[in-house]
Amino acid sequence: MHPSKDIIGTKGQELQGKRIALSITGSVGCLRSVDLARELMRHGAEVFVIMSEEATKLVTPAMFEWATGNSVATELTGKIEHIWLAGEHEESCDLILVAPATGNSLSKIACGIDDTPVLSTVTSAIGSGIPVMIVPAMHESMYKNPFILENIEKLKKANIDVIEPVREEGKAKIASVDTMVEMIIQKLYKKDLQDMTVLVTAGPTIEYIDDIRYITNKSSGKMGFALARDAVRRGAHCVLVSGPTKLTPPADCEYFPVETTEEMLQVVTTQLEDNNIDIFIGAAAVADWKMKKQEKGKLPSSKDFTVELTPTEKIIEKVKKLSPATVLVAFKAEHGLNEKQLTAKSYERLHQVQADYIVANDVSEPDSGF
Repeated sequence: MHPSKDIIGTKGQELQGKRIALSITGSVGCLRSVDLARELMRHGAEVFVIMSEEATKLVTPAMFEWATGNSVATELTGKIEHIWLAGEHEESCDLILVAPATGNSLSKIACGIDDTPVLSTVTSAIGSGIPVMIVPAMHESMYKNPFILENIEKLKKANIDVIEPVREEGKAKIASVDTMVEMIIQKLYKKDLQDMTVLVTAGPTIEYIDDIRYITNKSSGKMGFALARDAVRRGAHCVLVSGPTKLTPPADCEYFPVETTEEMLQVVTTQLEDNNIDIFIGAAAVADWKMKKQEKGKLPSSKDFTVELTPTEKIIEKVKKLSPATVLVAFKAEHGLNEKQLTAKSYERLHQVQADYIVANDVSEPDSGF
């Protein structure tokens, strides 16, 4: 095995077993394509590169052979590379990714022209029913050209996915590597939640002491956001309700940011009453108490201060009452229990809230779920 392939699967297995043909045209955006190839590999993919002649003037084929561990196609030979990568046979690629795609190349694809190795590979893929994704990159004035825009729409109507460029500094730049990788994972991921609606709560909720200070539970929100991202990848319509975090919600996710437990309860109640929620995943670390009386303004910090707390409403206890048919996944966080104790407490909680599943975490353990 080529040493460069040691990174395959080091970040995840989302693309395990997938073969991706990375097709590179002559845009300066191809400087990012090396990083793109490596990141796809880190998520499990095997990457094969095809380059146009103009692309080889910007980045050498040797660089991509190092990056992927596979030989690079820069011309069509007796090996019929375009058919090997994108023909009607079992070893063809699972996706043809044109990144970057110049205005010239995407317009030729829209018109069925295949006068470079990249375009011939795309033509074969379309005829073979292999998914094609295109990532435009050019100066913004070119991207605004009505004929370019017309060709992009033509591609979309042909079920070719177009990852929109980042428009800044007078340019329509190639999308970020993270954006491209996520879109590719979504495209190729199993779709076992298709036509389902999944509601996920995430992060902490906060309860104000005064207008400045608050109490909360410790939570990064990473677990809930990861579950929401996976639901989107698997084809679900995902509703994410989250307390304050520093995270960016997944693309294509319906997102409701909240602060307090009452705000989260209001959004959850509305969703359960007004929509057909198939699965509810309660990953939020909801605050357990709130001030019996919230103070106004900012309390002086130079004096002793006593607070009186009262329990917050338990959101998880209302799910089955509002929507009995919803599959409920609850979470139970404890500290310093042995496995038997943790299991017993979790089963007790499962029955209390009528959950279908419960995830038990001992948060005193290193790398625990919270």
